[in-house]
Amino acid sequence: MTLEQGKPLAESVGEINQSIAILKFNGTSAKLIKDELVADRDSGLKTFIKPQPLGICLCLTAWNFPIALVIRKIAPALAAGNCIVLKPAEQTPLAILVLMELIGDLLPAGVLNVVNGFGVEAGKPLAQSDRVAKVAFTGETTTGRLIMQYASANLIPVTLELGGKSPNVFFEDVWQQDDAYRNKALEGFTLFALNQGEVCTCPSRALIEGSIYEDFMEAAVARTQAIKMGNPLDTSTMMGAQASNDQLEKILSYLDIGKQEGAEVLTGGARMELPGKLAGGYYVQPTIFAGHNKMRVFQEEIFGPVVSVARFDGYAQAMELANDTLYGLGAGVWTRNVNTAYRAGREIQAGRVWQNCYHLYPAHAAFGGYKQSGIGRENHLMMLNHYQQTKNILASYDENAMGFF
Repeated sequence: MTLEQGKPLAESVGEINQSIAILKFNGTSAKLIKDELVADRDSGLKTFIKPQPLGICLCLTAWNFPIALVIRKIAPALAAGNCIVLKPAEQTPLAILVLMELIGDLLPAGVLNVVNGFGVEAGKPLAQSDRVAKVAFTGETTTGRLIMQYASANLIPVTLELGGKSPNVFFEDVWQQDDAYRNKALEGFTLFALNQGEVCTCPSRALIEGSIYEDFMEAAVARTQAIKMGNPLDTSTMMGAQASNDQLEKILSYLDIGKQEGAEVLTGGARMELPGKLAGGYYVQPTIFAGHNKMRVFQEEIFGPVVSVARFDGYAQAMELANDTLYGLGAGVWTRNVNTAYRAGREIQAGRVWQNCYHLYPAHAAFGGYKQSGIGRENHLMMLNHYQQTKNILASYDENAMGFF
């Protein structure tokens, strides 16, 4: 996974551990699938509610988390009793094929099938197939719209986990004391660089209350500059290489866009050139832009180690800026005040709001987006509902006719 995607080895280990937790959770959840019986003595009816598998589920996954994104889909699909056709991202097929070698003999033949290929030649015809009963997709929003169009021909259900431009909001009381919590908040800011910024929930917009802006940003820049880049296989490396040349070029183009828009580069802003065998690698300096929320670097998903920072004055403006986006996948709220945290968590238009933390993904917590960040949820027990259909059997034990005819 590190070899084909570029993330540091420690993050790859973390992804495997997260995948194991998802498998365990869904294995336990499968035992909770049961029929429901409702008896109506007055009408002489019994109602049976039977959850049943959909059939063949198509799972289309992205390249930024090659194992975890797959497990998020195949675990509940299998738990609900379905068969699966999996098309991994063409950029990262290796880790999935290794996984299939490890688990292939645990499943009956034909239950889990892998089809490699590009989207147009493989993903599109699979999503259009009348043999597929459901499509689950993770990827960018523009591709998600196409997947919906393909699936609509057969009127099959679709779940979409799409892009984001997540706000990370820091209220002034974060800076109230120089303590462990302040240190945690600074790490929370710097988590825009996790997985080289190639995360759909990347906290790529940081909103800092004006009264602490200067002091906070001085410390945040220093924290960002301390990120160690290098060989992803070196356990001391904090940030590895971008996944591909295409992604590298996209990120570099946005660095140019930000500068042309007039955003101030507080640190980074260029490709990182490393010595020796790493020379010419797909490395980008962790970059902090300072500007305003209408700039493209604030509104468009870059999918790289780039955060755009703006200041706000007061709670109302913080919420206005946080929600001023097409997306609604994730958000962060940092404050020592529990009332502020509660209000902001309810008011921010995002499917996942972290309070005084970020980038935690427990298997029992529902994950998915508002607005143009997707449809449906992953993880949690509700995920099973996306891979089942409900049958109602209505049985009468009254021997008498209804009396209409």
